[in-house]
Amino acid sequence: MSRVLGVIPARIGSFRLPRKPLQPLLGKPLVVWVWERARSMDFLDRVVVATDSNEVAEACRQAGAEVLLTSRSHPSGTDRVHEVAARLNAGFDVVLNIQGDEPLVQAGALRAAVSMVQDGFEVGTCATPIRSQRELEDPSVVKVVRTLAGSALYFSRAPIPHRYGPAPEGREPGRDGHLRHVGVYAYEPDALERWVRFGRSRLETEEGLEQLRALENGMRIGVAVLEEAAHGVDTPEDLARLERRLRMGNVTANTTQGATATE
Repeated sequence: MSRVLGVIPARIGSFRLPRKPLQPLLGKPLVVWVWERARSMDFLDRVVVATDSNEVAEACRQAGAEVLLTSRSHPSGTDRVHEVAARLNAGFDVVLNIQGDEPLVQAGALRAAVSMVQDGFEVGTCATPIRSQRELEDPSVVKVVRTLAGSALYFSRAPIPHRYGPAPEGREPGRDGHLRHVGVYAYEPDALERWVRFGRSRLETEEGLEQLRALENGMRIGVAVLEEAAHGVDTPEDLARLERRLRMGNVTANTTQGATATE
């Protein structure tokens, strides 16, 4: 049985949504929503919030969370997760990066990412089908293409794969197998160590996507495809939309909904 460490990186600075971890959702900080859901998942042996902010740390501690203050200089969430894993040095088999801006994070997505590592990939993550043209063309929606064996080939903010020539008549967006990346990562501990040692890569900098650092350096990222999964809150509009849906009862607080994975 793998021992799994869950780390929730919560950086106070955000360009599109200032002070994102502390933004209230139904009166509770976003990051506290994430921690409460993660701590309820029985396959996580330990859950730690990693933050560069005393204010975020205090809000999380008041909720009962274990918190570690980390460096302010980390270029990505993975670097912050690595600091926590290195400081704890507690012999975990898998380290799980749980995005601090996904208040409805589901157990199925986290389990699927962990299973990719258990199946032999160095890193595991998830994706869901893209179902609209708007979603396909939105640069804030990260797309991924993968091999027949489930390894990531590339991640991009651009629509990939790009269709050469017209689509078949009547073909709806999303029917061509376009996939939206779900920002959860599970790492084999040695792979996490190597990822951080590589330093920022050219493609990572070009696209603003940290996972390209791993791909550019030849690491194998397994991508589990889910029918649906919760996605992050990136903008004030995302936050307002989610709060409206919660108030109307259009989304559930069940941590397991949307957990079906396909190969």
